[in-house]
Amino acid sequence: VDSLWLPELVYGPAVEPFTGLAFALSRTRHLKAGTGISVLPGRHPVLVAKQLASLAGLAPRRVLPVFGLQPAAPAERAAFPVPAGPGQRAAVFDEALTLLRLLLTADEPVTFAGRFFSVAGASAGPRPADPLDIWLAGSAPGALRRTGRLADGWLGSLMTPDEAGGAVRAIQAAAAEAGRQVDPDHFGMSMAVTFG
Repeated sequence: VDSLWLPELVYGPAVEPFTGLAFALSRTRHLKAGTGISVLPGRHPVLVAKQLASLAGLAPRRVLPVFGLQPAAPAERAAFPVPAGPGQRAAVFDEALTLLRLLLTADEPVTFAGRFFSVAGASAGPRPADPLDIWLAGSAPGALRRTGRLADGWLGSLMTPDEAGGAVRAIQAAAAEAGRQVDPDHFGMSMAVTFG
């Protein structure tokens, strides 16, 4: 087993992903652990950066964060509030991801003034020795464009192989348009498997 991926299921018995990552990483020496997926809008990016920097400090090169726009279960969406209005969740996501990356890569405290988040002299502690790859999830056209523009990888789910191939091509096109590249090895698929 190379890695353990913990989903974000608030209303159920599943372990909260960041708590589960901390436990799994503390009990192993080589296992990688990731969120598959965690919701970013509705969480303050400074706190998320602190969690990731702490985990990466305790388990270098073994933390694999994957973020999505909203919970899969509609009932859980109230647990991740964002300002009301069309497109607000996506706008919060983009800004939160930008600030999160700044906090994880800056050598000095971060000052940031955005539409949704403003911080002065913020720090998440020592930045990870190796930059964290931040993956995104989602299959809507906007999510695929966002992944190409902003992410290091993509974790798809509930798609056929042909749909996943189309998603990868859309992500690569968006990355090229943004003057960047997503490593061909940084595309994954979450698949349900049953026995019997």
